[in-house]
Amino acid sequence: MGRLPLIIFLSVFLLIFDYYCYRAILSVFKSWKPSTKKLFSILWWTYTIGLVVGVFAGIYLNLYLTVRAVILVAFFLTVACKVVMLPFLLIDDLRRGFIKLIRLARKEKQTSPSTTAINAASPISRSAFIVKAGMLTAAVPLASLSWGIVSGAYDYKIKRKTLILPNLPKAFDGIKMAQISDVHSGSFYNPKAVLGGVEMLLGEKPDFVFFTGDLVNDMASEMRGYQDIFSKIKAPLGVYSTLGNHDYGDYHFGKAPSAAKAKNLQDVIKTHEIMGWDLLMNENRRLKVDGEEIGILGIENWGMGRFPKYGRMDLAVKNTDDLPVKLLLSHDPSHWRGQVLEKYPQIDAMFSGHTHGMQFGVRTERFQWSPVQYIYKEWAGLYQEQKQQLYVNVGYGFLGYPGRVGILPEITIFELKRA
Repeated sequence: MGRLPLIIFLSVFLLIFDYYCYRAILSVFKSWKPSTKKLFSILWWTYTIGLVVGVFAGIYLNLYLTVRAVILVAFFLTVACKVVMLPFLLIDDLRRGFIKLIRLARKEKQTSPSTTAINAASPISRSAFIVKAGMLTAAVPLASLSWGIVSGAYDYKIKRKTLILPNLPKAFDGIKMAQISDVHSGSFYNPKAVLGGVEMLLGEKPDFVFFTGDLVNDMASEMRGYQDIFSKIKAPLGVYSTLGNHDYGDYHFGKAPSAAKAKNLQDVIKTHEIMGWDLLMNENRRLKVDGEEIGILGIENWGMGRFPKYGRMDLAVKNTDDLPVKLLLSHDPSHWRGQVLEKYPQIDAMFSGHTHGMQFGVRTERFQWSPVQYIYKEWAGLYQEQKQQLYVNVGYGFLGYPGRVGILPEITIFELKRA
């Protein structure tokens, strides 16, 4: 069934909630003329129903990416703003319900001025005040999320990190490595901006590059307009990649095997090959510089909870015991605590993505916060336990919400050091 039940649920929720908001707004603006109310009703329901229809069309019809992006942006902002209004409307309904119960208990008349207004001289009722406060509060996420779309979606930032690896061979001391993650090409609508980020990466002249999964949202065809752009990513020692949970097509085709799903996965794999990226699927490579070697290991997606566990670490570490340093590409950071720390102490550093930093939060050099930290203990930046390290890249692209607020798209540049 894929994502259809979720979309239906959200659409039904939106329609019910829209009716709730619609009635609340009309109750506040009672002084409107009948013609004004009629115009408001027509505009309100045309937008709402059109938005629901547009979401289904954007997902299941072959619409232009720009049109689909506009529809999804409108849907996301509409739901976000109305969810912010919800507590105010509920508080008002609970307040009025409580007053009615008191009236019934005391057999008071509903026209009692002490319960219908703030005071006898007040020009605004409590209900009007609460509903209007909710509408004003809803404008805050509307403004910030809109700014995140306009300013944050393609505002690529370079994060520089020194990665200390005590067993690093001398030939690799000072070498430069880059990481990007979570491209999600099906969400893009601005190829020029995407190219700008790739050119930023290339301007750093990395010796080798890691891509840690989620090239697409669902379908290999999403890369048609962006394959040439990402093919530009080259490095003297190679570009190494792995798959993320979205690359398997589970969210479109469902988790059950099918010929269409298998074909789509092969097309995703082929895309990596065409771009010149060395896709590691439960395997490893030996990276050699001046006769010295380190190991580059990559596994298929392995995630805790509902996420698929296609990864096979037993295969990825095969024939790597002699290598002094082993770097692991694994899309989901929960793999580090779920398996790597406990069973594979020979892994020196793991590189992940997946969280996106929820595309919302605060991130500075000394402080970071995002709601995603209540789901993932390791969600952005560098972590260390004992001698093992993990770096979580917050992603190059975006998914769902087509923007970023505070957690900007990331290109990570590492300098490998012995000490």
